[in-house]
Amino acid sequence: MFTKLSLKNQVDDLLAQFKAFHNGGARVPLGELRQKFELLLVKVVTLLQDDDPSLAAAVSSSREPIWDVLSDPKKFATI
Repeated sequence: MFTKLSLKNQVDDLLAQFKAFHNGGARVPLGELRQKFELLLVKVVTLLQDDDPSLAAAVSSSREPIWDVLSDPKKFATI
């Protein structure tokens, strides 16, 4: 349970950083957001791979489409 809560908080924090980035109040440059995104995705895939390998593979293969949404201001505004 703690792991899920921690992961949710990390996702929320990253989304808040993307929101700030797209609103012009970014403290973190896009390249650093990419690194944080990659690390978080690795955590998610690692947690999933033993219990649900197909979901882990789906998340992993969705890496670029997810990044595309997060990094594009118009697409990000729709989530």
